[in-house]
Amino acid sequence: MKHLILATLLAGAVSSLAHADSNNLLQQYAQQGAGTPSAQRGQAMWQQTFAGSGEFSERSCASCHTSDLSRAGKHVKTGKDIQPMSPLVNAERLSDERKVEKWLLRNCKWTLGRECSIQEKADFLAYIKDAEAI
Repeated sequence: MKHLILATLLAGAVSSLAHADSNNLLQQYAQQGAGTPSAQRGQAMWQQTFAGSGEFSERSCASCHTSDLSRAGKHVKTGKDIQPMSPLVNAERLSDERKVEKWLLRNCKWTLGRECSIQEKADFLAYIKDAEAI
């Protein structure tokens, strides 16, 4: 029983850290000109299909990360397993600002064919952070 309580407290603390880092990023995006973040816009863009090239001519965030952020995904090109995106399931998500920025840059370029705008980043972050509420 003690282990269960300790694990629950630890998970809550890690989740709080993830929310603190994601809130810091959202504040930075606002300072850079983003409007109010929208989880609904983030979700719509997550599902949206974008033109790619070659074998992967159509891509979406959900192609690799799935539509259910609480489930593991698999990269369509490399076959590499991807841990769930939801911070409620994967405490490492949104817990490191540098990693969030790195992966947004890399994945936006691969999926959208360009870098995401500040508003798109804010919307994606809101969606990942609040996916269970949608």
